Order: sequence, then C-alpha cells, then structure tokens
Amino acid sequence: MQSLTPDQRFEKLGLKLPPAPKPIGVYKPFLIVGNMAYVSGHGTVKDDGTLIIGRIGKDMTMEEGKLAARQVGLAILATLKANLGSFNKIKRVVKVLGMVNAVSEFERHPFVINGCSELFASVWGDEMGIGVRSAVGMGTLPDNIPVEIEAMFELTNDGGNEFR
Repeated sequence: MQSLTPDQRFEKLGLKLPPAPKPIGVYKPFLIVGNMAYVSGHGTVKDDGTLIIGRIGKDMTMEEGKLAARQVGLAILATLKANLGSFNKIKRVVKVLGMVNAVSEFERHPFVINGCSELFASVWGDEMGIGVRSAVGMGTLPDNIPVEIEAMFELTNDGGNEFR
C-alpha cells in the first residue's frame, strides 16, 4: 500500500466513517492555523451517532477500549473528511493526545490509544501516520465515554494536490 494515496488506503481498509460529531459545548471541532489542522477532543461516536459508553477495567476490557479508541479515530477522520474533503490534504499526523476513562488500577493507557494510532498509520503509513503522542488516564470523561482523543495534523503545501 506504499504507493497508494491516503484516500485510497482508507478505501482499501473497507471502513465506514461515523457522522462527524457536532460540538456539544463552546468550541470548534476543527481549526486550521497556518499549515496545521487542529481537531478538538472527539469521543466514541458510532455509525448511528450514539456513543460507546463505559469505563475500562469496570465496564469493558482493555481490548474493547482499544476498539473504542479506533472508533474515536474514525470520528476524527470523519471530521477531517467533512472539513477538508480528502485525507490527501493531510501531510502527516503531528500529535495525538489520548485520554482513557479507566479504573485507578488500570495502567495500560498506551495500549488502548494504539487503537487510534494504528488506524492513522494505516491511512497515512508508518512514516507520516505516526506522530508524537500522550496516552493518559482520567478519573472520568464526558457522558462516561471510555476514550477521548484530540489530534494535530500538518497540511500539504499544495492543498493535497501532491497526492493526485
């Protein structure tokens, strides 16, 4: 899949994007500053618009948490697609901040956030799809979602034309 564009890679994965989440507070879900695209914290939006709910270590396993983080990654991709029209307009993943709603004894936060990071690597490749990252535990998250993730992306210099 080396020679494929990000849009082509996503298509080959056969995944479906959930609806791009709408803000439920006073913030912008997506913002471009210079050549950087910032995506606000996204939750576990499913294809039908509902949320995956639960606390890791209590209501779900860490493997289920990893799948929830992948779903958050899909929600982020939905926001990128809605605002940019194409994943090809993203040059690289710069940073991912993953927040995990888990019991206090849980210590595998990076494993959970790998669900999102692995998704991004499959869309943009290992070199451009893996950026810097933090994966941290939280005492709670909005609506009791298991994972919230925010991300920063570098945009292509030519609006994505280098991939066409």
